[in-house]
Amino acid sequence: MRLGGCRYALPMASVAEVGRPPALTRVPGLPGWVAGVANWRGRVLAVLDLRSLLSAEVEQLDRRGRLVVLSHAGIRVGLLVESVAGGAAPDEQAVEPALAHLPERTGSLLLGQVTDADGPYGLLDLDAVLALAETLPRARRAG
Repeated sequence: MRLGGCRYALPMASVAEVGRPPALTRVPGLPGWVAGVANWRGRVLAVLDLRSLLSAEVEQLDRRGRLVVLSHAGIRVGLLVESVAGGAAPDEQAVEPALAHLPERTGSLLLGQVTDADGPYGLLDLDAVLALAETLPRARRAG
C-alpha cells in the first residue's frame, strides 16, 4: 500500500477487507492521525490516517484511495491509504532494520524494511499502531 508516496506492507492475516473510503465524522479533540469514525457495514469503525505519523504530507485522497479494514488482537480499525498494490509475503530473512534516519515516531511504527525490485518498503507494526490508542485523551464521563 502507499502512504505519503512511500510503500508499506501489512500482515495479510490482519487485513479483513479493502474498500472505498467512506464518509467520515471527525471527533473533536483527537489528534490528526485519527481521521474520524465511519459507519462501516452497520458498525462504527475508527479510521486512522497514519501519514502524519510517518512524516508524510497529508493530501486529499484521489480515486485510488482505499480503506483497509484491519482486524488484529481483537480490535477492528480502518486505515486510510493512498492505494493498494497487492499482496506478497516477504522473506523473513530479507527484513532489514528500519532506517536509522527516520524520525523516532516513524521508526517506532515499523518492524523493519524489505527491498524488492521496486525499491524498499516499510513493514508496519500493527501492535505499535494499535498501541497509539494509549496516547489518546480519555473520555470524560457525565454526571
